[in-house]
Amino acid sequence: MDRPNYITPAGYAALRQEYEALFGVERPKLVDTIAWAAGNGDRSENGDYIYGRKRLREIDRRLGWLSKRMKAAKVVDPARQEDRSKVWFGATVTIADEDDNERVLTLVGDDEADAGQGRVGWNAPLVRALRGASVGDLRRVTLPAGEREYEVIAIAYPDP
Repeated sequence: MDRPNYITPAGYAALRQEYEALFGVERPKLVDTIAWAAGNGDRSENGDYIYGRKRLREIDRRLGWLSKRMKAAKVVDPARQEDRSKVWFGATVTIADEDDNERVLTLVGDDEADAGQGRVGWNAPLVRALRGASVGDLRRVTLPAGEREYEVIAIAYPDP
């Protein structure tokens, strides 16, 4: 990885919870099902066995990915941000475009981004343009839809 994998404490907890659910609950049940299906004889036409093996590979792949992401994670608590006058990781930012359309974004780690909820990943083009901005700053960003200019209207952080 060439850049740090910043993540909020809640985002890290969600990754950890998914890992523990897959490893401690779903995977052992699936292994039992596969063992039962294998004991039934012919495996070539045994749906439980074939699907179980396929699902086991998917789970193992996801567990590997989650493990790598958690190992590379740098947990940053936005409530402990020292400079609250600028846009940094964990900030909730209100921006306005050229047409005075306002949007509220929360800057989170890439693994916990959800654009529909207003949670934008730290390495997204819009967030890269907003980093370090203060209230009143204008930032120009090139998006897939074209170049846009945004003004920072407000910056907020969670209370410590």
